[in-house]
Amino acid sequence: MITITLCIIILTCVISFTAFSNEKVMEDLIFYPPAITTRNEWYRFFSCGLIHADIMHLAFNMYSFYLFGDMVERAFAQLFGDKGKILYILLYGLALALSLLPTYFAQQNNYNYRSLGASGAVSAIIFAGIFLYPTIGMGIFPIPFHIPGFIFGALYLILSAYLAKKGQGNINHSAHIWGAIFGIVFIFITAYFLGQFNALANFFTEIAGYLR
Repeated sequence: MITITLCIIILTCVISFTAFSNEKVMEDLIFYPPAITTRNEWYRFFSCGLIHADIMHLAFNMYSFYLFGDMVERAFAQLFGDKGKILYILLYGLALALSLLPTYFAQQNNYNYRSLGASGAVSAIIFAGIFLYPTIGMGIFPIPFHIPGFIFGALYLILSAYLAKKGQGNINHSAHIWGAIFGIVFIFITAYFLGQFNALANFFTEIAGYLR
């Protein structure tokens, strides 16, 4: 079955592989804040999610997206019915842009800054999944056993905040954090108002049951 998740993965892989061997495509799509500030190239908030630094970067993002995307996409169909597909696309697309807003405001005049990858949107999907299914087992290499999603999520955010504050490396940890937060907020608002489902109450009920 062709799902929205699979379509996004195929599109991202095709464009990423094209950009690997075409510097112009890479430069035209990459998140480059000065180009947004001076040339109003706002599309870069979205297009940067279609390209990646290398095959490992692409593989890690798309594998993580595949693991959670299918689950979240099915949950949207159950919660929202016919509106589920549109809302799922909105979640992914808006997360690409909104997760980069703090980065944009911090780097809008930095001509040496560039960022790429779908990590913000993937984080939104992962944390939407954790919010809906907080006790789902998740593995962390090299720990040889699974831990529940709500613990994994907390550890992930703490580590990302620490690394963002440290400011080392080429990974945009800010996008991970804000993407994750957006995924949770999006689920809470849309589920409550469009699906008549209290995701926050369900989150704490599931955790309480797990800890009993």
